[in-house]
Amino acid sequence: MLEKREFYIGGRWVAPAVPRDCAVIDPSTEEPCAVISLGDRADTDAAVAAARGAFDGWAATPPAERRRLVEGILAQYEARKEEMARAISLEMGAPIDLARSSQAPCLPWHLTNFLGAFDQIEWIRPLGPHAPTDRIAMEPIGVVGLITPWNWPMNQVALKVIPALLAGCTCVLKPSEEAPLSSMLFAEFLHDAGLPPGVFNLVNGDGAGVGSQLSAHPDVEMISFTGSTRAGRAISKAAAESLKRVTLELGGKGANLIFADADEQAVARGVKHCFNNSGQSCNAPTRMLVERAIYDQAVEIAREVAEATRVASAHEQGPHIGPVVNQRQYDQIQAYIQKGIDEGARLVAGGLGRPDGLNRGFFVRPTVFADVVPGMTIEREEIFGPVLSILPFETEAEAVRIANDTPYGLTNYVQSRDGARRNRLARQLRSGMVEMNGRSRAAGSPFGGVKASGRAREGGVWGIEEFLEVKAISGWDPEAEAAAAE
Repeated sequence: MLEKREFYIGGRWVAPAVPRDCAVIDPSTEEPCAVISLGDRADTDAAVAAARGAFDGWAATPPAERRRLVEGILAQYEARKEEMARAISLEMGAPIDLARSSQAPCLPWHLTNFLGAFDQIEWIRPLGPHAPTDRIAMEPIGVVGLITPWNWPMNQVALKVIPALLAGCTCVLKPSEEAPLSSMLFAEFLHDAGLPPGVFNLVNGDGAGVGSQLSAHPDVEMISFTGSTRAGRAISKAAAESLKRVTLELGGKGANLIFADADEQAVARGVKHCFNNSGQSCNAPTRMLVERAIYDQAVEIAREVAEATRVASAHEQGPHIGPVVNQRQYDQIQAYIQKGIDEGARLVAGGLGRPDGLNRGFFVRPTVFADVVPGMTIEREEIFGPVLSILPFETEAEAVRIANDTPYGLTNYVQSRDGARRNRLARQLRSGMVEMNGRSRAAGSPFGGVKASGRAREGGVWGIEEFLEVKAISGWDPEAEAAAAE
């Protein structure tokens, strides 16, 4: 079993102030695979102090030098990417092939994209031709607390740490205690890339401990959090006392609108997307809204795809889905499946219990409910497991009404060959993102939602600017500026 009790503070690995062991559970076996320590207030304070001490120097570091140091993380990843994939697979149950192809590569993907966005930022820019001696300066906000989840651990770490560093902020990362191993490996990457001491710090802990301490800490200028809507509300309340900036990327209940003129792969594509990562994605299209003319056919296709979806250990190679992350998550998903049955939805695939042949591990049967009615629990609440709800609609207006009738607003999906309809729906759907006809958003596109999905915008120029303050300056001397540039 791995022993990873230390925290990364001030450029070195240090023992916790007060030992407090926490087992990391392999969700494929239900057995401990590692032990970490949960941080105490003294650990949080030490990490924040290290970040605060390093801030002035890092903020004053020329952007080109910050870029060079951050770019150096790529070489560390390339040398150890298999180690990263195995850490993610072990800690949160992503099948090893998925960890290699999708989970671990989030780091180089986002890092490379942020470097491109970074090159577009004008750090001191004119206000406009009407004000020749006015300037707008973009400056780092300060020490930032970054709280990340377990479901796409390296995706969220990269979306927060990389832009914070490029912006000139120093940071304290609290990864999920369910999936800390990948983040601790990431800390090694940053150390070996030569990042100055104190610029990046990591303290493991739970939400009630280190998470709450960072949120309320007077020396933390900003909290960036990804996780549940419930936790996002608690963080906002804790942060309000010190008036710090809070950016939240929260839950979702994405609607996938499938019209009769959609391509022949639309339904199968939507089911597979829902089940990807065992349904543990906030942007999963978990509500499939199908035009009545093709509804029966769509339900049958969904059943076939669900029954063909293999469930197996994360340690096995192959195109299957793995377990969900822990016992609590497994029990919650089972309760939602039972609720769907009790409220009268038609179970067409999957259901309660583990898949055949799996009697240990947090494995969930890929489940499809048809004839779901708006307002049912499984239609309203985020399940975070491989459970799909299918609803019929008669008209475009009805589809929009059902899709928007949710507390959430992260990602919606549209499947139609009618370009005018797609354009129309993209503007009418209340969400931070709309993906159409299976086409993923391009590099540099911001990730984030509205309403109870939070209002963060992670990725691209927007993702870096979240960590910047805007300073308005008058009386700037353009001649002195030109002379300094020569």
